[in-house]
Amino acid sequence: MITGKNYIGKRLSGNGAKTFRTFNPLLNIENEHVFTEASIEEINEAAFLATDAYKVYNQKSGAEKAVFLNAIADEILALDTSLINTYCTESGLPEGRALGERGRTISQLRAFAKVLEEGSWVEAIIDTAIPEREPIPKVDLRKMLVPLGPVVVFGASNFPLAFSTAGGDTAAALAAGCPVIVKSHPLHAGTGELVSSAIIKAVETTGMPNGVFSNLNSSGIEVGVQLVQHPDVKAVGFTGSIRGGRALFDLASQRAEPIPVFAEMGSINPVIMLPNALKDRAAELAKTYANSITVGSGQFCTNPGLLLGLKGEDFDNFTKSLADEIVEIEPSCMLHPDIISAYEKNKHSAISHEGLVVAADYGSEIAVNHARQAIVTVAGKTFLANKNLHQEVFGPFSMLVQCEDAKELEAIISNMEGQLTGTIISDNNEVRDYFGIVSALQNRVGRIIFNGVPTGVEVCPAMQHGGPYPASTDSRFTAVGTQSIKRWVRPFSFQNWPDALLPDELKRSNPLGISRIVNGEQTRKGN
Repeated sequence: MITGKNYIGKRLSGNGAKTFRTFNPLLNIENEHVFTEASIEEINEAAFLATDAYKVYNQKSGAEKAVFLNAIADEILALDTSLINTYCTESGLPEGRALGERGRTISQLRAFAKVLEEGSWVEAIIDTAIPEREPIPKVDLRKMLVPLGPVVVFGASNFPLAFSTAGGDTAAALAAGCPVIVKSHPLHAGTGELVSSAIIKAVETTGMPNGVFSNLNSSGIEVGVQLVQHPDVKAVGFTGSIRGGRALFDLASQRAEPIPVFAEMGSINPVIMLPNALKDRAAELAKTYANSITVGSGQFCTNPGLLLGLKGEDFDNFTKSLADEIVEIEPSCMLHPDIISAYEKNKHSAISHEGLVVAADYGSEIAVNHARQAIVTVAGKTFLANKNLHQEVFGPFSMLVQCEDAKELEAIISNMEGQLTGTIISDNNEVRDYFGIVSALQNRVGRIIFNGVPTGVEVCPAMQHGGPYPASTDSRFTAVGTQSIKRWVRPFSFQNWPDALLPDELKRSNPLGISRIVNGEQTRKGN
């Protein structure tokens, strides 16, 4: 049941004076439930509880935390149609997308549970003592990863489940041993409250400490600002715009105790179309990319917003085929009137730049809050000279850049801002002739794709979802997959510590049987 209140640990609370409703973009009406924004007293209480819970939760074994994560997954599934219906009502996204995203959320939780059950993720490194070493005896040193403390997670507008309340950031932080305070996204506050109720049930059934999870409503930026500035908060997870992520990063840096902000932000995900591939399969590629540009109304962080190729007949044929294909696709609903308004504004702003030509702009009648997809073209020289053209247009929009030669194409890639992904479309041999372009692209992205589309992010240990700034605030980490747990931990060493008082992960007998580096050797043996 949706109450519109905040979860301050296990307790529902609605003491704030500011209220708001979510919005149904398909029906173009406000939804019925009224949500109360968290007050400063509720924010402080949530932070206090999280700090208190951390003292207990960070001492829980991997097996205990795994049971907790699996219980959260079970309770989310138990919400059944009430969750799916609320998701669709608040997002305008179809039921199939809701079911798929719920599946991904469940899979993420269970994947982290398996990581915890196995245990080697702590990266235990042991260098045993050599007391007889001359001239100075060698001490016993044992290092492992330990949790940072309470983490604030900002729900993402475009993923009400997989990147929000119990999404990847929350699952990773809880797995690491960090209590989580979620700043719920105002577009899907009802979805967030339902998922929060599932997490709280899991807290109760598994005996986790009160305050290990809280969910705070917010209609604007105030709650988020107060959370990031709160001295009890030790790290922040964010998925959204460059403007929002950078603002949080700056706030966190200005604190008396600066804290890390792991923000995954804007990306236009350049796609390089090499000539032979276009010559051989322009029509096939056009159909593939028309679908990729418009899927989910272009509201994915990996949407292919920039397609680059060498000027000539083959690229012209591809452009025409793409333009023909994209206007045949039925427009879909965007997440909120404000989002489609921003899309239209940014699209028209981009189109108004000198040198841009509109290749396709959906012109038929559309339903309310549905997006008109568009394709524009521009010369490489113009794109290279105008940084404003490099900005993301969040929605079903893509820019095709006609480069004079490979040298200009390489220069464009080298001068581009950091991106989440880069893609090379090639036959099997021609890519060998463009090593400089591939190398330049590798330096600007977190993931490089061969003959595919950037939309679609596999949740697995090898996935890198992050890239050089401004794609993310720290390109060393991923926001997707079990490796994302490393954002919420720090290395910690014990020197000459009594064996009985060491964490099980570092004890001589290796009671957990995890893989450790002992005196430079990877082993599961004791020492």
